[in-house]
Amino acid sequence: MAAVLFSVNGIVAKWIMEAGLSPWRLTEIRATGAGVIVALYLAATGRIRELAIRKSDIPTLLIFGTFGIAAVQSLYFFSILHLHVSIAIIIQFTAPIWIVLYLRIFRKQAIAPLMWLGLGSAFVGLLFLAQIWQGLTLNGPGLIASFGDAFSLVIYFLLGRKLSARYSGEAMAVWGFGITALIFAIAKPWWSYPTSIFSQQVNLNGKFAGHHAPGWLLIAFVIFFGTVIPYTSVLIGVKHLSPQVTAIIGMLEPVLAGVWGWIFLYEKLDTLQLIGAIIVLAGIYISSFLATSNEENAHG
Repeated sequence: MAAVLFSVNGIVAKWIMEAGLSPWRLTEIRATGAGVIVALYLAATGRIRELAIRKSDIPTLLIFGTFGIAAVQSLYFFSILHLHVSIAIIIQFTAPIWIVLYLRIFRKQAIAPLMWLGLGSAFVGLLFLAQIWQGLTLNGPGLIASFGDAFSLVIYFLLGRKLSARYSGEAMAVWGFGITALIFAIAKPWWSYPTSIFSQQVNLNGKFAGHHAPGWLLIAFVIFFGTVIPYTSVLIGVKHLSPQVTAIIGMLEPVLAGVWGWIFLYEKLDTLQLIGAIIVLAGIYISSFLATSNEENAHG
């Protein structure tokens, strides 16, 4: 459910931004709406006390919200506006690679040989995807935003794991989205929000060119079906499945994003880019699943 909805969300978000709403404004309303909905859910289920936090955790929560949520969401929207949705998501999915390098370089942790094989494969795939021998065929700002998104996702995972020892996933979501909403409310006040987008008839480019949908409906989709439901689905998946299985199922997202982008937006990869995308996904699979499974088996 999460993989399907996250992949579809990229298509809908791109339609909204192509209609004139900036990535920053879309992040602002997405985070605010999702934070409010999850907070209301906790209140309705009698779990509002889960939002209580320790003072010592405030700096960590601020970094988590600023980089793990605000930067991840806004850079993702910016990247899909300037790149094919599938390419942006594949680069975003390199986050596990940077986590492994962080653990090896800064934490001095031993890394399994299969992990290095996965990392090497993923890097080779990225070279094919970007086609750097042709002077970088991808949009420069979009590519930089995609890698910034991946690095921000590293912060999300590392701090999220640290905070999850004391807080529920829902509470972390409320605080993360809440901090993001506060940051954008200060940087881009709500009284200057381009409210015309809500009544605007947005052109559905690509396969549905010539057809329109109201802006408020597409934004509501991004908030509820593109944020609240998939985030909740991930939490349920992690609870009932192993992290490795959940991660592998999550790898369906870039694959599905490529399919939807091809069907609905007519986004196509050339042969070398397609090969690169497959190599990247194979590298991520090896480094995030096979190597981890081997380590667990080795330790009993």
